[in-house]
Amino acid sequence: MNTWRKSSAIVGSSLFLTVLTSAADAPAVAMRDQGVWQKHEYSFAYMGFTTTYSCDGLADKVKLLLVAAGARQDAKSRAGACASGFGRPDKFARASLTFYTLAPAGGGAPSDGTPVDAVWRTVSFAYRSPRELTTGDCELVEQFRNNVLPMFTTRNVDNHTTCVPHQESGSNIALRFESLAAAPKGAGAPIQPGGG
Repeated sequence: MNTWRKSSAIVGSSLFLTVLTSAADAPAVAMRDQGVWQKHEYSFAYMGFTTTYSCDGLADKVKLLLVAAGARQDAKSRAGACASGFGRPDKFARASLTFYTLAPAGGGAPSDGTPVDAVWRTVSFAYRSPRELTTGDCELVEQFRNNVLPMFTTRNVDNHTTCVPHQESGSNIALRFESLAAAPKGAGAPIQPGGG
């Protein structure tokens, strides 16, 4: 009985020391990134061969891409002036965009308000990701990547999108990147510090 107590005390002590040693050796918890909102206004003129959008349809798709890429939820994408009228396909569909993206705090860029907690979020554009995205939107994703994505703070951009004009067959949407986005409300878990 006495031997059992001694061995359980030794096991308990060494377990306690292991836990203390592991905690001491663990890296320090990283501070959250901070970001500031930057306002962007852009006139998006769609130039594609495969899909024809109505101006309001284009505005809806571009807003979907904006929010999925990490823009603030209040992003606005309004139908531009279209010759065809509301709800009708237009070869020269346009959308007027007003949206906010996060830039690293202290970067010296003009901002809107005080810094907010930010996280690096992985974004993937592919067939049905977001759900409303189809192969016919390939050229739209290409234009978004070239003209709008540079307004976001991104890293690790991996693009394998291939669009075949005038046909959906052979087209492939494959764009993945990390975007600086607002941290979810109440998220207390430590995150990796933001790199370049």
